[in-house]
Amino acid sequence: MSQASHANRIQKGILAIDQQMYDFIENEVLPKVGVDSDSYWSGFEKVVKEFTPRNKALLATRHELQAKIDQWHLDHPAKGGEIDYPLYKQFLKDIGYLLPEGDDFQVSTKNVDKEITDIAGPQLVVPVKNARYALNANNARWGSFYDALYGTDVISEDNGQETTKGYNPIRGTAVVAYAKKFLDDNFALASGSYNDVTGFKIVDGKLAIAQGDSNTQLQDQSKFAGYVGEAGSPTGVLLKNNNLHVEVQIDANNPIGKDDPANIKDMLLESAISVIQDCEDSVAAVDADGKVDVYRNWLGLMNGDLEESFEKNGTVCTRKQNPDREYTTPEGGKLVLPGRALLLIRNVGHLMQNPSILVDLGEGQEEIFEGIMDALITPLMSLNDIKGKTKLSNSRTGSMYIVKPKMHSPDEVKFASELFAASEDVLDLPRNTLKMGIMDEERRMTVNLKEAIRQAKERVIFINTGFLDRTGDEMHTSMNAGPFVRKIKMKAQAWQPAYEQWNVDIGLETGLQGHAQIGKGMWARPDDMKEMVATKITHPQQGANTAWVPSPTGATLHSMHYHTVNVAEVQDSLKSRKRASLDDILTIPLAKDTDWTHEEVQQELENNAQGILGYVVRWVNQGIGCSKVPDVNNVGLMEDRATLRISSQHIANWLHHDIVSESQVMEVMKRMAKVVDEQNAGDPGYQPMATDFENSIAFKAACDLVFKGRVQPSGYTEPLLHHARRTLKGSL
Repeated sequence: MSQASHANRIQKGILAIDQQMYDFIENEVLPKVGVDSDSYWSGFEKVVKEFTPRNKALLATRHELQAKIDQWHLDHPAKGGEIDYPLYKQFLKDIGYLLPEGDDFQVSTKNVDKEITDIAGPQLVVPVKNARYALNANNARWGSFYDALYGTDVISEDNGQETTKGYNPIRGTAVVAYAKKFLDDNFALASGSYNDVTGFKIVDGKLAIAQGDSNTQLQDQSKFAGYVGEAGSPTGVLLKNNNLHVEVQIDANNPIGKDDPANIKDMLLESAISVIQDCEDSVAAVDADGKVDVYRNWLGLMNGDLEESFEKNGTVCTRKQNPDREYTTPEGGKLVLPGRALLLIRNVGHLMQNPSILVDLGEGQEEIFEGIMDALITPLMSLNDIKGKTKLSNSRTGSMYIVKPKMHSPDEVKFASELFAASEDVLDLPRNTLKMGIMDEERRMTVNLKEAIRQAKERVIFINTGFLDRTGDEMHTSMNAGPFVRKIKMKAQAWQPAYEQWNVDIGLETGLQGHAQIGKGMWARPDDMKEMVATKITHPQQGANTAWVPSPTGATLHSMHYHTVNVAEVQDSLKSRKRASLDDILTIPLAKDTDWTHEEVQQELENNAQGILGYVVRWVNQGIGCSKVPDVNNVGLMEDRATLRISSQHIANWLHHDIVSESQVMEVMKRMAKVVDEQNAGDPGYQPMATDFENSIAFKAACDLVFKGRVQPSGYTEPLLHHARRTLKGSL
């Protein structure tokens, strides 16, 4: 990979460090965490020497296996969308793609925070490169239920309940009714409804609830967890269900509270229990400039001093991390609850290299593997939190949580675990301080998941399914097998539900319950909260103790599902079921016939092309790694590189099998570029593509993702995106 030759660099042994990166670590990080510069860079160099050749070997194995699979499909063409699956399965075993399964085992991860071990709830994923978003997510541990309902389509716009410029009291009444039904359903009273409640008191350590001239109490007194203010006139009542809290806020002087019979002004729901601060799919950080932004924000989060000022409605606001919340227990003691979500960080995977540091292993300078760099730098910035030296702590158990994406095999997990151990040695940390989240988003990872978990059995705190990346890899792996079904049909194929169940089955078999999160993927339509509330309950019902949401509002609304569903009980019930079918997982989603109409093919192309262009143009031209991109029907979809991967691989597959032609695809790309330009007309920083296709770096990158998609490593989009972004920035 090319290097940024213009950058000033500081030489440390075999490392040539970009001046900006070096100054940041030397002046902002090392003094703050109390680490000696010489020992740090010496250890850094040693790790790079050891792990760079191993990283290359793992990538070579990926390439070799893919070449063998490509050839097998050419030698054994599908007939009517079917292949010889017994022969195929044996072939995968013979080449070492499908590995033998070892004896049963249980993970033994220790010193894990209860947000991972004990509390089932929503998980936000946010680009750590954007300080404001990162802070909003960290503070999304508690969310206003009234605001989440009032501002979304969960509450109908019918019957006078429409959202107006000012406050609509009719809509407000519907919000309160919805919220009180939530209380009735999850914190039932011994008699009557919360609609009848006229006041709260704490008497002899119990919650006394007035209903006019009579009193009642909770059916389950154990759900009363504490209060704020005076026992005889509390300003907040804390309830607890399934390890999640709800604070009923009381204020007779509040515009909402004064009209409520019990003076309830709002309900705060414990919402985003954990947050993945992302360095990967939702981030555009292609050089030292971008990586320093990423690292600086993580440093601030880990030390509790990250701030971001911005203008809102003509006023400058400063966002900080929220303090913890204090309550009086029913017995009169003190209860402190975290005011912030538990933070995980998603480092970069094994593929990409970055010019922030150049490495010379005797064959000339090359860019450092970004995953190695992340593993040595992100824990450095977490040291004060790990050692309990910060006022606003993240981990209360002295751990750091690193999610590793896009790993393909147990060997790659072993590599990551040993890399973490090497980083621990450099930083003088106890073994297994650095915990690992394993993304189950590659086909070879799925079929070998049990053995992958075994390689990190003392570190693993997270496994997660990701439909979009997993589908992209599904298509790339079997590109030569034949044309794939339309995207809209993908979730109905045999492999997809088997994959989702398999992840939970393997997680429970290996003892993740009580040690780790078993997660499900993202709700990608942030404006469609009514549908999310209606459908995303399936994730906890399937045994997932966390699932991804696109916003703090989404986290507050999704948290309702974890009150309705006791995930621990669901997991207990699932342990005895038969494991999902490996044969189903290996069933390639090929089209049985390809007699689609011209309109159906065009619709598929337009949908894919619009999503690709809408995302790529912002990524390349503006450095925006995650954005809400309107689809062809102007429905906003939360897009990151995973959605880009599936769309580009799908068109590449149809091109490869002559479902569409190059000229047909190019015509659609150009036409949809004009649509995307129109959709972004209100953005003053937007650079149109259609005015000059020949010189639009973004348009060319979008086309390359399609026309060169078949030869991209694992179908990944990062190499082409990074090249385009660096070309635009002039750093190539």
